[in-house]
Amino acid sequence: MNNILLGQYLETDSIFHRLDPRTKLLAAISIMLSFLMLETFISYVTAAIFVLIILISSKIPLHMFGRGLRPILWILAFTFVYHALTTKGIIIWSWSFIHVTAEGLQNGTRFVFRIVLLVLLASVLTLTTKPLSLAHGLEKLLSPLSKLNVPVEQFSLMIAIAIRFIPTIMQELDRIQEAQQARGYDITSLKMPKRFFAYIPILIPLIIATVQRAEQLTMAIDARAYGNGKGRTVYKQLKFTRIDYIAGGLAIVFAMTLLLLR
Repeated sequence: MNNILLGQYLETDSIFHRLDPRTKLLAAISIMLSFLMLETFISYVTAAIFVLIILISSKIPLHMFGRGLRPILWILAFTFVYHALTTKGIIIWSWSFIHVTAEGLQNGTRFVFRIVLLVLLASVLTLTTKPLSLAHGLEKLLSPLSKLNVPVEQFSLMIAIAIRFIPTIMQELDRIQEAQQARGYDITSLKMPKRFFAYIPILIPLIIATVQRAEQLTMAIDARAYGNGKGRTVYKQLKFTRIDYIAGGLAIVFAMTLLLLR
């Protein structure tokens, strides 16, 4: 549970907590797009230093971000191995039909590094922004689409609920595992192949519990006459300040710098 950072909010006295959610969303999107275009070694070093500064400035313990990378270790390993084995180039090791190339190792390292940077930046966004504030900022950014009959309010609420309920679903998973351990069945004691298939029976009660929570949430929303969300007011109005303009400008300058370093 502690390794899932998406959907969790940690209150600290940092500059990122004081920023407008719209500023953080636009800055994160622009920087993430620039991360996808990294090519040279100097651009990767610059991006790593920039992300490290952001992590330190958020005043969130760095070990939390390290724990947040654990759930995606399998994805990182698969990405690295896939590129190492499928990229054509100079073969540095081979066995039967398996060939590892120098270009494959290079591409695998590059893609893994990109994924790590993207996950760390997304973690900063969710850890420093409340889910409701994030939904409100997304709704404001997409408000021009409402003129095209796009359900912006419902889409923003859906995104906020999805992010918020990720920790809740993980808590439900932990509760089911603890119930099985109380009955003498410990999944963690099994070896990896058996442990993988042992999780399949857990999915049934987990899906049932998730559907029940969704039904309860639906009735709660209907009881509060949410409707389609149009015309709904909020207590705290979003307003750009001087620090938002400075942070947004720095994000754009950094994204442009990375593009120039290609």
